[in-house]
This record gives sequence, C-alpha cells and structure tokens, in this order.
Amino acid sequence: MSSKTKIVVLHLKELIYTGIFALLGILFIILLIIMFVPKDKKENGSVEKPVATYVPGIYTTSLVLNDNTVDVAVTVDETNINDIRIVNLDEAVTTMFPLLEPSFDDLANQIMQSQSLDNITYSDDNKYTSMVLLNAIKASLEKAASPSPSGSPSASPSST
Repeated sequence: MSSKTKIVVLHLKELIYTGIFALLGILFIILLIIMFVPKDKKENGSVEKPVATYVPGIYTTSLVLNDNTVDVAVTVDETNINDIRIVNLDEAVTTMFPLLEPSFDDLANQIMQSQSLDNITYSDDNKYTSMVLLNAIKASLEKAASPSPSGSPSASPSST
C-alpha cells in the first residue's frame, strides 16, 4: 500500500477569521430563535374576546314631562351601544320643550361615537335638558349592565 502524504498549510490569520465568523453566525442564529419563538401562547396565539359589558336587549327609561311620558330606549349588544332613540314623543312635548330633540340627537351622536358616557359635552343653552336626557340614558345603560362576577343579577331586558 502506498500512501501519499498530504501537507496542509493553515495560516493563523485565516483560522482566527474563520473562528470569528463562525461565532458571529452562531450568535445570529441564537438571536433569531429568541426573537421569533413565542414566549407565551396566550400573547401571540389567541385573540382576546372583548369583555361583555352589557346584556343584549332594548332598555327604556321613562321621563315625565308635563304629564306626558317620553321613553328613552337604548339598544345594546354585548359590547356596544347600537342605538339610542326617543319613543312615544308627543307633539305637545315637542312644542313645550323645543330643545328636547336637538339636545337628544347631539347626545346620542356623541355617545354612539365614543361608546361611553364620559366626556359628553353640551351647550349652556340646553344644559338642563341635556342633563335630564343624559340621566335617562345613563339609567337605561345601568339596566343593561352585565351581571357582576359575584353573581348578583342586573335587570333583564324590558320596556319599563
């Protein structure tokens, strides 16, 4: 058997560069693994379902204005206020309270946009009318509030 001896010449400079590049490659791979592997399945894998704040239905609150009853109806689903309107509005009421409808429309638009009763604004000209309407809307939304976690039930949908 004849074997030929092979001589390999390695330069120290090339060995150092190769070691550095291999180390940088390994660090890069570790960095990619850390960045793209999810840490918690709940954070990345699932979409949170909005918390139910209302029991779906139509809730009404009655206002008595000069012996006439006007109902404020609020329609909600589990997370949104879908509609706010005045029911049983008589012509006598609109004649006696001309600011009732414009004030109500302004309040309803603000509440529908923000989905909240916070930061509602109204002019000084119809301050008291807006306050009465806002209290009626607030009462309807309190009826629509979902039961507390302690298990105490809130009012069920009705036309009170």
